[in-house]
Amino acid sequence: MSTPIESRRQAKVIDELRVFIKKVLSDPTIAVKSIDIARKYRSQPGSDEVIAREISANTTIRIPEKWSDADRMFLEIIDEVLDDEEALY
Repeated sequence: MSTPIESRRQAKVIDELRVFIKKVLSDPTIAVKSIDIARKYRSQPGSDEVIAREISANTTIRIPEKWSDADRMFLEIIDEVLDDEEALY
Protein backbone atom coordinates (compact mmCIF):
# COMPACT_ATOMS: atom_id res chain seq x y z
CA MET A 1 0.00 0.00 0.00
CA SER A 2 1.48 3.33 -1.01
CA THR A 3 1.37 6.58 0.89
CA PRO A 4 -0.37 9.66 -0.54
CA ILE A 5 3.05 11.20 -1.30
CA GLU A 6 4.18 8.12 -3.20
CA SER A 7 0.89 8.05 -5.10
CA ARG A 8 1.27 11.71 -6.14
CA ARG A 9 4.87 11.11 -7.20
CA GLN A 10 3.86 8.08 -9.25
CA ALA A 11 1.01 10.04 -10.87
CA LYS A 12 3.45 12.83 -11.79
CA VAL A 13 5.86 10.36 -13.42
CA ILE A 14 3.00 8.78 -15.37
CA ASP A 15 1.80 12.21 -16.56
CA GLU A 16 5.32 13.16 -17.69
CA LEU A 17 5.73 9.86 -19.51
CA ARG A 18 2.36 10.35 -21.26
CA VAL A 19 3.50 13.75 -22.58
CA PHE A 20 6.80 12.25 -23.68
CA ILE A 21 5.17 9.32 -25.47
CA LYS A 22 2.81 11.70 -27.28
CA LYS A 23 5.80 13.75 -28.48
CA VAL A 24 7.63 10.66 -29.72
CA LEU A 25 4.55 9.40 -31.55
CA SER A 26 3.96 12.79 -33.17
CA ASP A 27 7.62 13.17 -34.22
CA PRO A 28 9.27 9.79 -34.81
CA THR A 29 12.66 11.45 -35.39
CA ILE A 30 12.93 12.16 -31.64
CA ALA A 31 13.89 8.57 -30.82
CA VAL A 32 16.47 8.39 -33.60
CA LYS A 33 17.99 11.77 -32.71
CA SER A 34 18.09 10.90 -29.00
CA ILE A 35 19.89 7.62 -29.62
CA ASP A 36 22.32 9.27 -32.05
CA ILE A 37 23.10 11.99 -29.50
CA ALA A 38 23.59 9.44 -26.72
CA ARG A 39 25.82 7.30 -28.93
CA LYS A 40 27.98 10.35 -29.70
CA TYR A 41 28.45 11.53 -26.09
CA ARG A 42 28.10 8.33 -24.08
CA SER A 43 31.81 7.82 -23.42
CA GLN A 44 32.46 11.37 -22.18
CA PRO A 45 32.72 12.29 -18.50
CA GLY A 46 29.36 13.59 -17.26
CA SER A 47 27.74 12.06 -20.32
CA ASP A 48 24.21 12.01 -18.89
CA GLU A 49 24.25 15.78 -18.41
CA VAL A 50 25.70 16.36 -21.89
CA ILE A 51 23.19 13.99 -23.47
CA ALA A 52 20.28 15.66 -21.65
CA ARG A 53 21.45 19.11 -22.79
CA GLU A 54 21.93 18.00 -26.40
CA ILE A 55 18.57 16.25 -26.56
CA SER A 56 16.90 19.40 -25.20
CA ALA A 57 18.74 21.55 -27.74
CA ASN A 58 18.04 19.33 -30.75
CA THR A 59 14.55 17.90 -30.18
CA THR A 60 11.21 18.99 -28.74
CA ILE A 61 12.04 17.02 -25.57
CA ARG A 62 13.00 19.35 -22.73
CA ILE A 63 15.09 17.89 -19.93
CA PRO A 64 15.61 20.52 -17.22
CA GLU A 65 18.81 20.85 -15.19
CA LYS A 66 17.03 19.31 -12.20
CA TRP A 67 15.83 15.96 -13.49
CA SER A 68 12.51 14.43 -12.58
CA ASP A 69 12.11 10.68 -12.12
CA ALA A 70 10.73 10.49 -15.66
CA ASP A 71 13.75 12.37 -17.07
CA ARG A 72 16.11 10.03 -15.26
CA MET A 73 14.14 7.01 -16.50
CA PHE A 74 14.34 8.28 -20.10
CA LEU A 75 18.14 8.62 -19.88
CA GLU A 76 18.46 5.18 -18.26
CA ILE A 77 16.36 3.61 -21.04
CA ILE A 78 18.54 5.24 -23.70
CA ASP A 79 21.59 3.77 -21.96
CA GLU A 80 19.94 0.32 -21.87
CA VAL A 81 19.13 0.54 -25.60
CA LEU A 82 22.77 1.35 -26.36
CA ASP A 83 23.92 -1.52 -24.11
CA ASP A 84 21.62 -3.88 -26.03
CA GLU A 85 22.94 -2.49 -29.31
CA GLU A 86 26.54 -3.11 -28.26
CA ALA A 87 25.69 -6.65 -27.16
CA LEU A 88 24.51 -7.41 -30.69
CA TYR A 89 27.92 -6.58 -32.15
